[in-house]
Amino acid sequence: MKYFFLLILVFQFQFSHTQIPSGQIKGPFKHFSKIYPGTERNYWLYIPAQYDAAKPACAMIVQDGISRAAGWKLSDHLDTLISTKEIPVVIGIYIDPGRVISNDTTNFPRYNRSLEYDGLGDRYARFLLEEIIPEVKKGYNLSDDPDDRCIAGASSGAICAFNAAWERPDAFHRVFSTIGTYVGLRGADEMATLVRKTEPKPLRIFLEDGYNDLNIYAGDWYLSNQTMLSALTWAGYEVNHAWGEGAHSSVHALTIIKDALRWIWKDYPARVVNQIEQYKGLPLILGQAGWQEIKTPLNYLDRIASNTKGEIYFTSREGHGTWIVQEDLSVIQAPHYIKNYSEIAFDAQDRLIAASKNTPGITLNDKSISKILIQGIKCDKIETTPGGFYFNVSDKNKFGYFNYADSKITYMPTTGKIHGMAVNTEHSFLNVMEHDAVFGSSYKIIKDGRLDFAQSYIHYHIPYGSTTAEARTGVVDTANLLYTATNMGVQISDQLGRINMILPAPGKFVSDLVFGGKEFNQLFIITNGKLYRRILNTRGKIPCSNHLRPPRPRM
Repeated sequence: MKYFFLLILVFQFQFSHTQIPSGQIKGPFKHFSKIYPGTERNYWLYIPAQYDAAKPACAMIVQDGISRAAGWKLSDHLDTLISTKEIPVVIGIYIDPGRVISNDTTNFPRYNRSLEYDGLGDRYARFLLEEIIPEVKKGYNLSDDPDDRCIAGASSGAICAFNAAWERPDAFHRVFSTIGTYVGLRGADEMATLVRKTEPKPLRIFLEDGYNDLNIYAGDWYLSNQTMLSALTWAGYEVNHAWGEGAHSSVHALTIIKDALRWIWKDYPARVVNQIEQYKGLPLILGQAGWQEIKTPLNYLDRIASNTKGEIYFTSREGHGTWIVQEDLSVIQAPHYIKNYSEIAFDAQDRLIAASKNTPGITLNDKSISKILIQGIKCDKIETTPGGFYFNVSDKNKFGYFNYADSKITYMPTTGKIHGMAVNTEHSFLNVMEHDAVFGSSYKIIKDGRLDFAQSYIHYHIPYGSTTAEARTGVVDTANLLYTATNMGVQISDQLGRINMILPAPGKFVSDLVFGGKEFNQLFIITNGKLYRRILNTRGKIPCSNHLRPPRPRM
């Protein structure tokens, strides 16, 4: 009787197993990349039996190709989970890293795996979005919704997967990471810090590792994965994990992958959103409200300024004078300021201080009346104070201060060409952004606007592969936080020069910014020539208004 029941169980298992339709593995397909010139690689496609060309399918992109998918037994798990409708219909894209073949085929090729996988930046994400996915879409109906995409990998492939989603959350929302290489091979050890400092993104992440994983010159894999979990949790992300005792292999991942995939796709098609209410960083963000584009008839905006009423003025590269943003966010041309300016700012009486694009010099403009203050200099940065204004000399390493009381001009040297200035709330120090400088500088303001004791003070984060943050200009709020326009978005530093938070911008690179609106709680930025605004939980400080005592800085 015992053997009879055993035969029944075996039959039931075999019968149930045969009821699960198997998907097809197609490939290998050869791909030659333009984004990684000279590289060639193979990729394979898993096409589930339930795929219907009339319906956009989800995708799971797996680094390290068919070998990684086989190590996870991924296709079998997808067969089962799709059949039981625990996950949606998913096409698998199993893609190898690239390599450049040597002219002498007996020599080793140039292996691109670490370059593509361990490095940060958006290059690999662009490779997927501009080359691989469009190629797959020629034969299959793939969804473009980021909620319909999961990106996965192990070891270096895991940091690659996370980084692609991190760089392009508009394209990938779900991440499966096993034995992830969040260590210092090519800078990924900074990722946990960036997670803490950057506004949370709409990502759902599953982490796996074992405490016998690698521990080498670049770092400790298990500890770095726990550090990533800590950072993601602190920053309010939707994150799950599975820790084991395994080494640098897929053994432990095999035991948890089905549950991990169920969690990654849970509640589908409900959207993956950022968990901003769980973020423990600066309380600047208000709910899900993000950047709002302000439409203008101009191709590329150049400079932006606000007056004491919070009204926003801007100029464009192609000229056409100065424009005003109205309360309903429509824009009109300013009737009195019709010249082409390289920089604009307002004094305490709402008079426009402007540097001309065509005629060297700085003028004071009170509606239709214009007065020359400084002749013969090229200038593209002005920072007003109650008693005067700072300005740069754009073709020289120096800047000056114009005193309203006696029209005296004091010139001072700098270590580089100035890109931006922002006086702090107490009018005791001037923050300065200089061309190609790694750090922002702080100058002590002494008598008559003169400056002394310059120090490389503000520690900006620099995008992967760049040499500087390209800090352009800055503004401060009433808490004495400095908001700097950089090529990583808006970097926010405290009085001690430490970046506390980064607000990514729609165009990434921010060229100018200013606080405005009636309550001065709206941050306006120019990014890639477009104008955006965002309402924040703070109030901007008008530089030309009287000094303000901020809270004591935390050490």
